[in-house]
Amino acid sequence: MGLPRADGRGGSREEATVEEHFVWMTTRQLKPGTLAEFERAWRPDTHPEGMLRAYGYWSADEGEIIGVSFWASQQMCEAWRSSGSEARRREAMAAYVLEEQERFYRGRELHVPDH
Repeated sequence: MGLPRADGRGGSREEATVEEHFVWMTTRQLKPGTLAEFERAWRPDTHPEGMLRAYGYWSADEGEIIGVSFWASQQMCEAWRSSGSEARRREAMAAYVLEEQERFYRGRELHVPDH
């Protein structure tokens, strides 16, 4: 059962819950006009074990792309990052990349109840 509303109007609200995530984020500055070619190189040949989902977000001018991947664990992410498949993928992307920054994060998603 939900908790009473904080505004005193009666009714109830659900408690917000949190869920932990393991996330690898990479920001790349791309050579002008290479987004389409980069995206072809960016997709892995096989789905990495332990990867739950992945997203790519690019700037309006297509000069920067942020890759965000969610993993079952940090160890599974590290295993993929050190694999031959990932090395080949990174080599294929390198032709289109001017600069790259990457980092592993742990975090939580706030689930906001319906209202």
